[in-house]
Amino acid sequence: MSKNKKLYIETYGCQMNVADSEVVASILKSDGFDLCSTAMDADLILVNTCSIRDNAEKRVIARGRQLQAMKRKNPELRIGIIGCMAERLSETLFEKLVGIDLLAGPDSYKRLPELLKEVESHKKASDVILSTTETYEDIDPEHYQTGNIAAFVSIMRGCNNFCSYCVVPYTRGRERSRPASSILHEIELLQAQNFKEITLLGQNVNSYYSTESSTEYRFPALLDKVATDFPEMRIRFATSHPKDLSEELVLVMANHNNICKSIHLPVQSGSDAILQRMNRKYSSSAYLKKIELIRKHIPEITISTDVITGFCGETDEDHRATLELMKKADFYYAYMFKYSRREGTAAAKMQDDVPEKIKSERLDEIISVQQELSLQSNKNDIGKTFEVMVEGCSKRSKKQMFGRTGQNKVVVFDAENLLPGTFVKIVITDCTTATLKGEMV
Repeated sequence: MSKNKKLYIETYGCQMNVADSEVVASILKSDGFDLCSTAMDADLILVNTCSIRDNAEKRVIARGRQLQAMKRKNPELRIGIIGCMAERLSETLFEKLVGIDLLAGPDSYKRLPELLKEVESHKKASDVILSTTETYEDIDPEHYQTGNIAAFVSIMRGCNNFCSYCVVPYTRGRERSRPASSILHEIELLQAQNFKEITLLGQNVNSYYSTESSTEYRFPALLDKVATDFPEMRIRFATSHPKDLSEELVLVMANHNNICKSIHLPVQSGSDAILQRMNRKYSSSAYLKKIELIRKHIPEITISTDVITGFCGETDEDHRATLELMKKADFYYAYMFKYSRREGTAAAKMQDDVPEKIKSERLDEIISVQQELSLQSNKNDIGKTFEVMVEGCSKRSKKQMFGRTGQNKVVVFDAENLLPGTFVKIVITDCTTATLKGEMV
């Protein structure tokens, strides 16, 4: 009996890339590959890439050059670039990284076995054609990336929003939703495997829509169905576009104890002029009204966001508007970035006129404001008791464990030998900007 070949997948970028890597692992496992834990042991290395920011692509190019060196030592090693960067740069990657064997875009993963056969015939293989229908609903992902307690469940692919700075509609295609029955089937499998938490994923989950057997599912209905059918499962979701967030969705969150009281709502800027230039389709005041709506029904919720500084034409006044909105929204956490120009987007035709030095200074100010907000948010939790799902041992001490609250905050507490997935009650006694500290009740 022939020995299965070893597969190693490196994943860069967002949660959706993690979910995609698990789809790829399932497809190739069915084709005779076994996952391995290090690149040194692999017969096939796939690098699942992200094109959202220039730094992400630079990291992949640097890693690709390291893999080239590995291939020079082992000519039988096969290397592939998959995902958004393969889609965006296409076959120019063969020129940038001599030694790469195959390229596959986000909608071509089912063709990987076929592409690998082409490679074995001493050909370079490529498929970066986008699909209008592919959702991988017939694939049961190999959930290996996030451990055996929490899992990502992809509910839709692509995006129709065309924010002017964003490559996603061009690298992942237009929006399409996975059938609800397929999503529920995957969650059933995860429950049978004793997973305790799922995160429903989409570029804009609020746009989810499918119909089956005369039943219509928009995202609030899907979320309600998942929460009702899997009452022992903790449920999260990402990401919500502010323009589509509805009161119906907020009420579903409020009505189910197993839906985590935390939401990621990217704002990007507090300036109406910049938001319009970004094609975000909402104003700063409309965004803040969504924040008020959420907190009206779920006072204990935590809200995180994305912020881009230094976008085309951003003035000092625009920047101050962002700082003010952050304070009004009172985010508990934020992903904060300097704008980087992406070829092929609408913003690439605009003048990237904010000097790098100014971008860095503004980013420092944004980070400073968010650190103050995060620290105060954590201080407000001192004395409160939360249900925490244990995730593992603390990195600092084997006598401490850590987990997350339903509000998505990390808690460290004194304990040993608790199984991951165990739920415990923790009273918060202290905090840092990033972490809560507590004691078991």
